[in-house]
Amino acid sequence: RDWSVTGVQTCALPISLVLGALIVGALAIRHPVNDDIINEINGSNDVAWTAASKEENPLSALSATEVLALAGTRIESYHYAPYLASESTNDSFDARKKWGKCVHSVRNQKQCGSCWAFGASEAFSDRACIAGHDGLYSPQDLVSCDTTDMGCNGGWLSAVWEHLEESGITTDDCMPYTSGSGYVAACPSHCKDGSSIQRKKCPSGSVFHASGSDIKGHIEKHGPMETAFTVYEDFYNYRTGVYHHVTGGVAGGHAIKVLGWGNENGMDYWLCANSWGPSWAGLGGFFKIKMGDCGIDSAAYACIF
Repeated sequence: RDWSVTGVQTCALPISLVLGALIVGALAIRHPVNDDIINEINGSNDVAWTAASKEENPLSALSATEVLALAGTRIESYHYAPYLASESTNDSFDARKKWGKCVHSVRNQKQCGSCWAFGASEAFSDRACIAGHDGLYSPQDLVSCDTTDMGCNGGWLSAVWEHLEESGITTDDCMPYTSGSGYVAACPSHCKDGSSIQRKKCPSGSVFHASGSDIKGHIEKHGPMETAFTVYEDFYNYRTGVYHHVTGGVAGGHAIKVLGWGNENGMDYWLCANSWGPSWAGLGGFFKIKMGDCGIDSAAYACIF
């Protein structure tokens, strides 16, 4: 692996490394949910999305530091897994329509920079269900027990998927999420009910990454994937439409689950599930983001069951 820092990602450049904690300190003087950003977005005819009012946005109730800490993924310049190409000829796709309840609901990481763990556990859960394995898998297991990553202080996508292949992940019933306050408990030796922890692993050699349009084929065949992108201040204000960066500074790196794609008013987009709860934004916690924007499709990760 190349663990070197290669610079901060912008929407126009390939993904490098975002040091979220340092950026949080730099931006703490301004709350990212603010009237200047909202008015600039909603007052322009050249923007393909609308911003939520502060009254509509649950993030406005948090401090600026709390909001910015939600972006805890370290955007990286290396890839652990082999690249796999896979094409799709469909103009649009929504995994929820194909696999129903196997594409699980939006969850809430709360006040913990654990988006990397949520994106991974959710994509893992969906794909495992699609392959016939029951269970919703635990982001807390990754937050507490994946020692390569940093709990509520962020993580790397390639590292968490390596962990899923080598060590696996237990179910949410065994290890419910407890780090919403930012506290990370030690990795437990037993499930919450006292039973032995059983972990499911990605099959050996099955972890991979894909980029660009090849992400479509993998989602269409096997289910959602985890990816990450550079978050700008305006993203926190999203309500509906196809997000693309318009204004505001870099706030950090954020991991999400990508489950489909489409085109809206001539703009190609990825359909994604956030992990800020179903009350965020106007799509029940889901959002659309312009293909290629902010590094969203530079490297999506998953494994094949």
